[in-house]
Amino acid sequence: MNILAAISTSANILEVIVFAVYLLFMLGIGVHFFFKAKNGGEKTYFLGGREMGPWVTALSAGASDMSAWVLMGLPTSVYALGLGQVWISVGLAIGYTISWLFQAPRLRKFSIVANDSITIPQYLTNRFLSKSRALQIICAVVFLIAYTIYSASSVKACGTLFNTVTGMDETIAMYLAALIIIGYTFLGGFSAVCWTDFFQGLLILGAMLIAPLFAAGMLETSVASAIPASYWNPVTNWKDIVSGLAWGLGYFGMPHIIIRFMSLKSQKDLKKSAKIGISWTLIIVVFAAFIGVIGRLYLGLDEQITAESTVFIIMVRKIFPGLLSGLLLSAVLAASMSTADSQLLAAASAFASDVYKPVIRKEKASDKEMLWAGRIVVLVIAVVALLIASNPNAGSIMELVSNAWGVFGAAFGPTILLTLFWKRFNFKGAVAGILTGAVVDILWLAFLAGTGIYEILPGFVASMVVAIVVSLCTKAPSDEVNELFDKAMNYEE
Repeated sequence: MNILAAISTSANILEVIVFAVYLLFMLGIGVHFFFKAKNGGEKTYFLGGREMGPWVTALSAGASDMSAWVLMGLPTSVYALGLGQVWISVGLAIGYTISWLFQAPRLRKFSIVANDSITIPQYLTNRFLSKSRALQIICAVVFLIAYTIYSASSVKACGTLFNTVTGMDETIAMYLAALIIIGYTFLGGFSAVCWTDFFQGLLILGAMLIAPLFAAGMLETSVASAIPASYWNPVTNWKDIVSGLAWGLGYFGMPHIIIRFMSLKSQKDLKKSAKIGISWTLIIVVFAAFIGVIGRLYLGLDEQITAESTVFIIMVRKIFPGLLSGLLLSAVLAASMSTADSQLLAAASAFASDVYKPVIRKEKASDKEMLWAGRIVVLVIAVVALLIASNPNAGSIMELVSNAWGVFGAAFGPTILLTLFWKRFNFKGAVAGILTGAVVDILWLAFLAGTGIYEILPGFVASMVVAIVVSLCTKAPSDEVNELFDKAMNYEE
């Protein structure tokens, strides 16, 4: 009998009820912040007025990072292929820790000194005191493309969850999930996104701790002997190790994550937030791998589970009664929604603040007009993401995430790091670095994916090298830009 068919339909009603309550709660948060910040401006909608506390910021950053792939894609990779896939978890843990400890403190200070920048493209332009809009436009274009692909993975995960649990048509489920995500992002902006992500971060953590531990307690001692010895070998080949570790490079250029660093109230709160965020993420990436291993032992190898990335979903539904399984499976919704909302908002803010206002409207747009420009972009990206997610040839959840993650990390990571740590870095180097990273990443994916090396690595290295070489071969930054760098380094609140 098929594993899915063996799960009683009596649990479905309770699970659906829990899903409905959960989704209404998320939408309610958006409505709350819509009325609370009704008279707020661009900075309030896109950055929460730099008033986010350490707990909300830390869990929001983590939840916006860990999309459905951490509950579906990564565990299923470990479930199907073995411990050779755990290097992704190792790479993510290392990258996230370094980002919080070294990148976050400087980025917050530099963004404030750089004319109180509220988006990454805006920060990059203001950091060089440039009147050129080239960086902002290039960044906005990359944002729109990559975030649409990334959002598609989250929408696809929601569709898979509803289809697996309720039998609802997957496309209809995608539209339903997208409607809720658009609703609270459209209404409440950054504050709504951060607070929904905060609650969703707690839910993700609880689900990832509870489910595999209960399953582990139900295992029979003999099941491990049926699994090939090669499954337990983490050192399969050097390409898996290098590519897995390379995932950590993505954090240095992931706009919807690092913008949280800019939203904190103070440097003091940042230190506390770093401890919370790093701890949360370490637990999450460890237990993502643990779910895959326990799932293999508990469920055995099932081709349908592998194809649909449902090891976590099936494990939860086999162990827990309807009400509790509905709550735990809401973590998949949480992971999907917490990433999609952040991506939609980051793309919307980039377009509204960096293209619409300075280029299309020539600085004549009012705060109200800016808010509506951003909201319209949220709708457009969501619609395109739905079209991608509903295409059966779009790829798996993990593939969609890895594609978008690679573009962001390769394009923006080196440039953002150089703006924070190298005084000699200039505007032309930044433009060259971003373009090189994006192009090399995409070309490697298109033509050299067969090498087995994750495209973010060659893209990141090429971007860093080109950015440095171009900066050294062109005119040094002006005295005013150097003064800005020194001011940021000495900034105190």
